[in-house]
Amino acid sequence: LDMCKANESAQVDQTTLEVQRKAKIAQAPEFYWDELTEEPHATRRKLIVAAHPEIKSLFGHCPLTKWKVLASVLIQLISIHLLQDASWQTWLFCCYTLSGAINHMMTLAMHELSHNLGAKKQIHNRWLGFFANLPMGIPASASFKRYHMEHHRYQGEDVLDVDIPTSSEGKIFTNTPMKVLWCFLQPAFYSLRPMFVNPKDPGYWEKVNYAVQITFDAIIWYFYGFKGLGYLVFGTLLGMGVHPVAGHFIAEHYVMNKGQETYSYYGPLNWLCFNVGYHNEHHDFPFIAGTNLPKVRAIAPEFYDDLPHYHSWSKVILDYIVDPEVGPFARMKRVTVSDQEKDELKKSGGLVQ
Repeated sequence: LDMCKANESAQVDQTTLEVQRKAKIAQAPEFYWDELTEEPHATRRKLIVAAHPEIKSLFGHCPLTKWKVLASVLIQLISIHLLQDASWQTWLFCCYTLSGAINHMMTLAMHELSHNLGAKKQIHNRWLGFFANLPMGIPASASFKRYHMEHHRYQGEDVLDVDIPTSSEGKIFTNTPMKVLWCFLQPAFYSLRPMFVNPKDPGYWEKVNYAVQITFDAIIWYFYGFKGLGYLVFGTLLGMGVHPVAGHFIAEHYVMNKGQETYSYYGPLNWLCFNVGYHNEHHDFPFIAGTNLPKVRAIAPEFYDDLPHYHSWSKVILDYIVDPEVGPFARMKRVTVSDQEKDELKKSGGLVQ
């Protein structure tokens, strides 16, 4: 009897999801819509572990991460000091090149730390994330963790995965000039989109993040003025816009090859970016530190070598801008969570507080 009730409940749930899915497709048919299936990474993970159980030896954090973060923060502080009397041309050049690259690297350090891959204890990853956040000038670490965990758990899920552009973005940024503008405005969309699509009340750790960041920014302003703080903030904004390392924003999940929703990049910028380019490998094993992601591919090449992948993030940006078939709508969406379940998740504050 209990089994019959469970089967009936499952059928009702599937029927509800199908109705909601059709309604969402009707509202935004321009996206790629998956059938009623979960994201592909959990399935591939099971297959890889079954074929290569030795891959479990790669699980865990990387002790080098904290030293990379420390070195990057120190470089930014030294740069502020050295650029005090620099011309505006030199200052702007360094903002784009040095500060842009390092601060983008720190966004990806925060990404590593959101997965607790920089230290053994979660609390240490929290505080290291705040430290990595410092040279960015804008508090982001705590909020990023909350949304990013949902991106992994609910990849492509309508509303829950705020990495996906809104329908308004898709309708406005439709041609080459507008897509160039969209790339420049990417920092704004990346930070503000969650507030409109899936807003969350600030939690305890976000308030701590704000306090730490504001204190640091005030110190920089006191000693180095606008030029010092601007070097950090504009470096963050420029590094997340039309910048070679920012190519990963587009490369990771924008559908360039129909039927595939996650793509890896195997180029040299991985050295700066905690190997985030190994993105299929990362989503398959989000509990393996970036340092070890190339080993995942080496252990299980039969699962990765034949997947379409990239060798240049700059070319990805260019292709995105000039290809009329690719734009903000070039993302895979799915409906495997009912609206009721989404409302309950919102009321609870999300997966991570």
